[in-house]
Amino acid sequence: MSKRLVILGAGESGVGTAILAKAKGFDVFVSDYNQIKSKYAEQLAQQNIISESGQHTESLILNADEIVKSPGIPDSAPIIIAAREIGISIISEIEFAGRFTNAKKICITGSNGKTTTTSMIYAIYKNAGYNVGVAGNIGKSFARQVAENDFDIYILELSSFQLDGMIDFRADIAVITNITPDHLDRYDNDFQKYIDSKFKVTQNQTKNDCLIYCADDEVINCEVKKRKLEAQLLPCSIKIQGNNEIFGAGGAFVTDGEININIKNDLFTMTIRELALQGQHNTYNSMFSGIAARVNEIRKSDIRNSLADFSAIPHRLEMVCKVRGVTYINDSKATNINSTWYALESMKTPTIWIVGGVDKGNDYTELLDLVRDKVKAIICLGKDSKKIHNTFEAEIPVILDAMSMDEAINTAYNLAKKDDTVLLSPCCASFDLFDNYEDRGNQFKKYVKKL
Repeated sequence: MSKRLVILGAGESGVGTAILAKAKGFDVFVSDYNQIKSKYAEQLAQQNIISESGQHTESLILNADEIVKSPGIPDSAPIIIAAREIGISIISEIEFAGRFTNAKKICITGSNGKTTTTSMIYAIYKNAGYNVGVAGNIGKSFARQVAENDFDIYILELSSFQLDGMIDFRADIAVITNITPDHLDRYDNDFQKYIDSKFKVTQNQTKNDCLIYCADDEVINCEVKKRKLEAQLLPCSIKIQGNNEIFGAGGAFVTDGEININIKNDLFTMTIRELALQGQHNTYNSMFSGIAARVNEIRKSDIRNSLADFSAIPHRLEMVCKVRGVTYINDSKATNINSTWYALESMKTPTIWIVGGVDKGNDYTELLDLVRDKVKAIICLGKDSKKIHNTFEAEIPVILDAMSMDEAINTAYNLAKKDDTVLLSPCCASFDLFDNYEDRGNQFKKYVKKL
């Protein structure tokens, strides 16, 4: 008798899992509490996979041998609580798909820089001629690619929610970019729980595996010191010099305007000004990526060319256009304080800041100094802007509300003067008004181009 697998959530992750499970002979049932998008409903129908939408029918779910939960479903959801109470194993798509591939896995997590670092590593490996796929929070789901492709290496961007559902999964190379408070609403407002989630990327690693991490991040440093980590530790720093004992197994550091990547006493150097993406955060991203490549002995020339030619990813400080001398920048992927800090820090002209959405426990006071220095007006985009008003109204004389992107762009247009910048950097999740951060960013670009 086939093992019954129930998949909760019918987005890219859930449908990818269903396709893989069907191919592996499982009795598959997909349930989504919301309406399933038409393209995913069609894919399920083509595979003859039974599904339901708009509800969770307990009798069809709680008879599962195992449940794969989409990352957007919180542990507090009633159906999850009911399943756990009767002892059903609940895992992530990443855990499930990992059971059906022997490919090497390079796994990137962190509060910020995940997508850029993941994309950089993928570009290096692809340009070097490797048979490589990119998945997780980027591109097609990991499960779908395991079902439909035969890659030798996967570059996986992993959120804390995906890591939470992992048990036996092992990363050959793990990267932790940084850890700052984020998604605390999903972690009982307990920062340590969020930290523990991020460090699940290191679980099951052996002495033959690697952990690449930011040595300038105090949270990560503290955790590295207190945990018994089996993997080789490869730190990155722009503050610590290369003769420091922390670089005993290798790592990356900056001296005299150059990044230095030392693996097995073989040094690769590249000037920071050669990097395609500039800014301190991108120096870190480039170092993480370079180490992940050198660990597998990718040629230095391939790394250099890839880092010099890399194109910025959509929705991350993406320059859209200039309208009447005003620059419009789409940073929709900035869904937490730290991401927006980097965005505001990079602004060179008076800025009209579009911010807001579903608050994840943000402490906006961390942005006060930058806002005082950079921002001339704030547009709150979202259903609940009270915290933003309360934090900044004593500092910024103009704070206005908008309930759609069209309204936000028109408001910004009327406020902006020549040589100003309009920056969408929301600090928040998008789900109050938009499907996701891509939808939010695409709407920003659409209405800017209509001006």
